[in-house]
Amino acid sequence: MTTIGTPLSPRATKVMLLGSGELGREVLIALQRLGVETIAVDRYDDAPGQQVAHHSRTITMSDPEQLRALIEAERPDLVVPEIEAIATPALEELEAEGVVTVIPTARAARLTMDREGIRRLAAETLELPTSPYRFCDSLEELQAAIDGGIGYPCVVKPVMSSSGKGQSKIDGRDDVAPAWEYAMAGGRVSQTRVIVEGFIDFDYEITLLTVRARGASGEVETQFCEPIGHRQVGGDYVESWQPHPMPSIALQRAQQIARAVTENLGGQGIFGVELFVKGDQVWFSEVSPRPHDTGMVTMVTQWQNEFELHARAILGLPVDTALRSPGASAVIYGGVDAEGVVFDGVDKALQVPHTDIRLFGKPESFVKRRMGVALAYADDVETARRSAVEAADRVTARAD
Repeated sequence: MTTIGTPLSPRATKVMLLGSGELGREVLIALQRLGVETIAVDRYDDAPGQQVAHHSRTITMSDPEQLRALIEAERPDLVVPEIEAIATPALEELEAEGVVTVIPTARAARLTMDREGIRRLAAETLELPTSPYRFCDSLEELQAAIDGGIGYPCVVKPVMSSSGKGQSKIDGRDDVAPAWEYAMAGGRVSQTRVIVEGFIDFDYEITLLTVRARGASGEVETQFCEPIGHRQVGGDYVESWQPHPMPSIALQRAQQIARAVTENLGGQGIFGVELFVKGDQVWFSEVSPRPHDTGMVTMVTQWQNEFELHARAILGLPVDTALRSPGASAVIYGGVDAEGVVFDGVDKALQVPHTDIRLFGKPESFVKRRMGVALAYADDVETARRSAVEAADRVTARAD
């Protein structure tokens, strides 16, 4: 039986989020609706999640001493990593000492914090289908890997990055050095290691949100949301929609791959499993043990969105992954480099039928920084996509 204590009382149920961006903000809101006391941690002050949490803390989360000191001082019931750049060995130590429970597990946080750990698990331990790949520590190794079998075109990514940062496609030898430099600049932490992947000629890419939560029997069960399609530019998502149509055999294979990876990682919560699909063939790409940016569309498509599913699952509560309506999301970019921007056109955006807007409250805008998202529902995905894009285009940020 799950017991939840009153926030700000001696019996409070306390959850600490490590990383408090737009995804973390929604998780915090979902937790607060269930009566949980929340602690939002980030590397900078006034992050989106810190604006809504009961408590906010700012530290360098990749510093093991700072991270350990904070967790020992706050003594949360659960620690929920929301980004990759965290001192995961410290989390493993604290979990082993019985100080805290890490979501989904400290091992899962360590394996998925960089692309090497999770790719080796999927391809070499679980023997799941993936693109051909090599790990490289220098420009020379990268060129040798491409020449030695990966070939052109290929994709290069830092082993530790998010939202497409540092990722680029290489079509020929002239692209290799610029791709290496871009990867070095785009990593979450200072490092000189990349993954180079052979290009798969896929029809489309999906995110399969996979939830490990306690069922009626009290045992942890695996459930799946409807597949989410998405469009990326430079490795960063700009649109997503749900459901994405796919053959039943491909969907079955996608669920088998997602189940294999998430059951190995263990624990409870939501996982964003990224997969390439061509016809009936499916390849594993990546997994995040937390809500996924493409899954923001679930705020308008599902009875319980991905953030509510995550909150319920980590608290040991039952979940419902049912679809409510087809829908879509489209990113609202900053468009300017400035602090404390103001947004115009929100009223015009909401005049588009069946739409909604989420502005994240980020204190600083960049030209290509994700500052919000437009959501739309409709009887079919294509109509929803058009509405979401139109609504997003009507919102603009400017320096005040």
